[in-house]
Amino acid sequence: MLNIKTFSFNPFQEKTILLWDDSGEGVIVDPGNHDAVETDQLTGYIARQGIRPKAIWLTHGHPDHVFGAKGLHERYDIPVYVHPDEATTLAFSGDIAQKFGLRSLDVDFPRQEIREGDVLRFGQTAFEVIDTPGHTAGGVCFLDKTDKVLLSGDTLFRGAIGRTDLIGGDYDKLIVSVMDKIMGLDGDIEVIPGHGEITDIAYERTHNPFLQPFNEPEADWDPDNL
Repeated sequence: MLNIKTFSFNPFQEKTILLWDDSGEGVIVDPGNHDAVETDQLTGYIARQGIRPKAIWLTHGHPDHVFGAKGLHERYDIPVYVHPDEATTLAFSGDIAQKFGLRSLDVDFPRQEIREGDVLRFGQTAFEVIDTPGHTAGGVCFLDKTDKVLLSGDTLFRGAIGRTDLIGGDYDKLIVSVMDKIMGLDGDIEVIPGHGEITDIAYERTHNPFLQPFNEPEADWDPDNL
């Protein structure tokens, strides 16, 4: 059985996700804990639940999603998995840290590469890696088909999509990623985004305003009625 605990961390209210199953093994997805208080909240919960962290998974490398990556990597001696195309994003995050004196942000940690179709496992649980570039160059989502859960990072939100005005962002690529890689999934798959409310695929198909124009058949357009 998959267990999910989310934390809202840092000034951006980023959603850090803790996953574990009945084996006691688990992973930390997008650790945004950026100070001692937030780190204690996360590690304290892990200790109380008896979870054994096996890895850190990153949907992308923006600062609000990686604040806690290096510290947790060192604390638990676990690998950090990220798409290789996020090297530029992580370098950008490091530059921001230097510019604004964000001492809690350190992206100098070893990385294990993940790509489309890779399967990441802990305990009896498996998540598939889905490449979804657009918000960043190497953004990914993580899909558990058995438990019907999608971790969408900042690719897809409830009623919205990720911003594309930062380094590596590309609006057209993001729309293609969402339409080709995500909207075809089962409607009852729960979507846990990197910020905001949890949603599901069926709701986004019918309610997300960024996706609606792509659902309108061309035959409905009549220039004589303009």
